[in-house]
Amino acid sequence: MTRTFLGTPVFPAAARTALADDQLRRNLAFATGTIRRRRASVVAEVDDWERLRHAGAAIKDHTLRHLDEHLLRLEASLLARGAVVHWARDAAEACAIVVDIAKRHAVDEVVKVKSMATQEIGLNEALAAHGVSAWETDLAELIVQLGHDLPSHILVPAIHRNRTEIRDIFTREMAAVGRPAPDGLTDDPARLAEAARLHLREKFLSARMAVSGANFAVADTGTLVVVESEGNGRMCLTLPEVLVSVVGIEKVVPTWSDLDVFLRLLPRSATGERMNPYTSTWAGVTPGDGPREVHVVLLDNGRTRALADEVGRQALRCIRCSACLNVCPVYERTGGHAYGSVYPGPIGAILNPLLRGVGVDEQVDSLPYASTLCGACLDVCPVRIDIPEILVDLRAQVVDARRGGPSRRTPGRSGLGRSRLGRSGHAGEAVAMKGAAWVLGRAGRLHAVERLAGAAGRLLTRRGRTTAQGRPAITRVPGPGRAWSAARDLPAPAPEPFRGWWRRTNGGRVAGDQVAGDRVDGDQT
Repeated sequence: MTRTFLGTPVFPAAARTALADDQLRRNLAFATGTIRRRRASVVAEVDDWERLRHAGAAIKDHTLRHLDEHLLRLEASLLARGAVVHWARDAAEACAIVVDIAKRHAVDEVVKVKSMATQEIGLNEALAAHGVSAWETDLAELIVQLGHDLPSHILVPAIHRNRTEIRDIFTREMAAVGRPAPDGLTDDPARLAEAARLHLREKFLSARMAVSGANFAVADTGTLVVVESEGNGRMCLTLPEVLVSVVGIEKVVPTWSDLDVFLRLLPRSATGERMNPYTSTWAGVTPGDGPREVHVVLLDNGRTRALADEVGRQALRCIRCSACLNVCPVYERTGGHAYGSVYPGPIGAILNPLLRGVGVDEQVDSLPYASTLCGACLDVCPVRIDIPEILVDLRAQVVDARRGGPSRRTPGRSGLGRSRLGRSGHAGEAVAMKGAAWVLGRAGRLHAVERLAGAAGRLLTRRGRTTAQGRPAITRVPGPGRAWSAARDLPAPAPEPFRGWWRRTNGGRVAGDQVAGDRVDGDQT
């Protein structure tokens, strides 16, 4: 079975390991670059793209404000169509529901439609613990599963693998769990797809139960929607006798008219296609057609926690297109595994802390810092999630938690910062901030430090070494700053403080300059 993300180190440590893998970086750069170009091309064809983005954001926001009403209407619509509806507060409850259904039907294997929600709750591992094998049928997910690997991308979970690696995985692993790979398999994409198709066909024809997620759930009609590129999902949705769909509560949309907006936004943002090759919809049970029993598990698992966050709730607009991953300079260099979650990249850096809370786990608390805040993710997000804004806000929440006080929007977290995270290596940062506050608190102190910095800069600056902007650069900082300066140059401080320059060139005092040592306040320069 696929490994889990349990025990993943904090992002800086995991990223350092990933950066040392040259092959990984080449694979990522090629794949994300290809997807970016395709997306840009098809988005440019749409004259009203920005209007569509605004419409998608508005629909999501309105739905989230009235989420309780839409969920109850969705439940009523599903029940009217013959589905069984379950509510799951967390991952354990959701897994228990699916395991119980499998045991009641005495199945020992299930086929799965690609689903982030089932990965989020660890469903495969929960089923395996009760003797039920769960087989991924999405090609990329199959590669990850057969390779005993972890997904590294929302849309393309095996983006970190190249064709040669995939051929080796198929040749080595397929025979142990089903139909073996054909003899003499090459790394030609068509041959690899054929090997996967032959291997999976046996699974489709023998499995009596399937598990899916849903991209959207239409409240008015109780319709679940899955969009995909291969058609394997449709095999899972139609052939087995029992179908269980695990759906995050934020996936609901009120009407089919609302769904129309997202079916235009999603394919262009995700795969760079004008429309998805396969869009499957189903609602409950239809006698004589498809599954004879349909279950829908409506999953919370931290979503109401995120909904309560005034800044972060916009993350629940996410339609899992992965456009933010494909433009993120951090993701392109580290890959998805460094994020320690099925949700990697910029969206994972905000979703994981929002769903799980800050001040509890060091790995989760490291994610809001896994960003340059360049804003590229906001520019491409089809539902206009301001990821940089949320990242900054979450950083503030992490700092609050580490100080030992209550998080501003996470009630009941008092004391966690000091008891569990106070010795996590951030003491130096806290001391630095206190030092900065002391220096900036009085004009005389600031002036003295500026003069000292200018003198130190003259000593540390190497002749002829400049930054990209042409400023003198310090190439090596002594003490704790040595590690930082090993990979980058520091612009040298100005040799003369601004106040001194102003006095010298203007023959007078700086505006607001009082007696040395007075407090700096108001609008002083």
